[in-house]
Amino acid sequence: MAKRSPVVEMTSYGIYKEWDSHSKHLPKIQEFTTKVPADEEVEFGYIINIKKAKGEVIEFCIEHPGVLGKKGQVLEPFTGDLHVGSNDWDFYLGDTIQLLDPINGMESNIGKWRMTITLGGKVIADKTFDVYARDEGEFWKSRGF
Repeated sequence: MAKRSPVVEMTSYGIYKEWDSHSKHLPKIQEFTTKVPADEEVEFGYIINIKKAKGEVIEFCIEHPGVLGKKGQVLEPFTGDLHVGSNDWDFYLGDTIQLLDPINGMESNIGKWRMTITLGGKVIADKTFDVYARDEGEFWKSRGF
């Protein structure tokens, strides 16, 4: 019998409400966007749904633009793998803007953040987010002025 091909759909992407990685609930979307302000604690990424792939392994990667660690070193891309948990499985891949660099502040977060997921050597999800610094006008506009 021929093996069934997985069916993958990106169900949402953008800015999410705060996510608890220990909860079985996925974060809720706040705004569909690929433009993300470099504000501390902003959660962004995407959710995919994978069908017909239970037990398969996905590999994920978050490439970030020169984000600095606590010791001032540029952090490597964040990578990992995970087994698909069911035949109708939702997965959130995302990150949070954090103030890691006390000298440059949010500046080390600014730039293109690329998030990819592969299954069986094929890219099944790929989204690039543009993390930008707000100017003072945007700050006040977002507050209704």
